[in-house]
Amino acid sequence: MGLLQLNFDGLRNLQPVDMVPSPGINVINGANGSGKTSLLEGIHILGMGRSFRTRQLKHAIQTDAPYLTLYGRLAGDPDAALGVRRLRASSELELRVKGDKNARLADLVQTMPLQLINPDAFRLLEGSPSGRREFLDWGVFHVKQGFLEIWKRARRALKHRNALLRHGRINPQELVVWEQELANWGGKMDALRRAWFTEFLPVFEETLERLLPLPGLTLHYARGWDKKRTLADVLEGSRQTDQQMGFTQQGPQRADLRIKLNKQPAIEVLSRGQQKLVVSALKLAQGRLLESASQRRCIYLIDDLPAELDEHHRLLFCQLLEDMRCQVFITSVEPQALRQTWQAHTRVNMFHVKHAGNGLSQLMPEG
Repeated sequence: MGLLQLNFDGLRNLQPVDMVPSPGINVINGANGSGKTSLLEGIHILGMGRSFRTRQLKHAIQTDAPYLTLYGRLAGDPDAALGVRRLRASSELELRVKGDKNARLADLVQTMPLQLINPDAFRLLEGSPSGRREFLDWGVFHVKQGFLEIWKRARRALKHRNALLRHGRINPQELVVWEQELANWGGKMDALRRAWFTEFLPVFEETLERLLPLPGLTLHYARGWDKKRTLADVLEGSRQTDQQMGFTQQGPQRADLRIKLNKQPAIEVLSRGQQKLVVSALKLAQGRLLESASQRRCIYLIDDLPAELDEHHRLLFCQLLEDMRCQVFITSVEPQALRQTWQAHTRVNMFHVKHAGNGLSQLMPEG
């Protein structure tokens, strides 16, 4: 699986993009502010329906442009066409997946699995549990059948229980109904998450060993409630305190991945370069597990790969990408840093983003 063609129109400061990427490594270089990250952003929106740079997609639309249109063609049997369109005058996102104009966002995400490694990826270590839950559930969604429907039902039950907790005078019978729903679907969520984690952990450990051996580093899945009690018992026993707080304090919505080094939070003891390699190992392991489970490959978006990595670890990183035989889009302000990194048999396409003199930038293939 890989992108055969990309066409973007109305994306930030980029002139219309018509790109034929390599099925392997694609290096995009250019000066700061030229639009390299915007290209990655376009691919991310095409595969996820949202940007990693802004919460409001209208901000990704080029100044004075009436719309943003993104198109991609994925290799397959048959090939799959993906399209995303956002009008400036509308908040609606128009999606098209394999010719289906009524495609859902989940269809888009399922069709083109992406992993992003950029400065914000450090939030997996230093940020709130919500980012790690998103990482966790991305993996479960792509590997474990039926997870999305279970996730939706658990979220619906949680929403209704929280609404009752905030209501003041609680109808005990109604509360019991939604607690039973949450306990049921939350338990099923936990079972799928635990099954995924059991498969993911050895893949992560092997990936990290190749990038940066760190004896004493541990990754642990915490389900979000007392591991010695059922969720039904926890919900029943915490009604009074939950009502005082106005929300459900324990449950699958509090799940987390805890990363420690010698029993201390990893973020507190790792250098910035070590943090980048740990986060990268997490992201790359997602793709390796996806491939082993479903014979599908992730597409990787890597913003400024050379940053914070010395030449030795940069080489190890690139060798691992080559061995995975996945499609990668890498940006860099130092074109020479990534020219001589690859093995002779690896297909590498080089692109340059340069200012065109009219406030916009142009993507040009190199040699």
